[in-house]
Amino acid sequence: MDAVRPDIADIRLAGRVFAPHYAAPMPRVIHFETALRVSAKGDEPALATLQKGDVFEVLEVAGSNAWGVAPGPGLVGYVDASALGETE
Repeated sequence: MDAVRPDIADIRLAGRVFAPHYAAPMPRVIHFETALRVSAKGDEPALATLQKGDVFEVLEVAGSNAWGVAPGPGLVGYVDASALGETE
């Protein structure tokens, strides 16, 4: 799944999609089990559950949420930013 929104896209997609802003992924390690969700609202079912030690490639942090790519399951979504540790 490609990490693209109307306002931002993963820099790795620059040759394939247009976006007003591109972001380089910042790999972070998940510190505690957290849900990967479709939206930042958090009121929908989880796409996946990321486990402690999983990598999440952050493209944007806004408020208490981080948007990016979970390379393990190959999904794009939002996680609780407090679950993110430092660079892998």
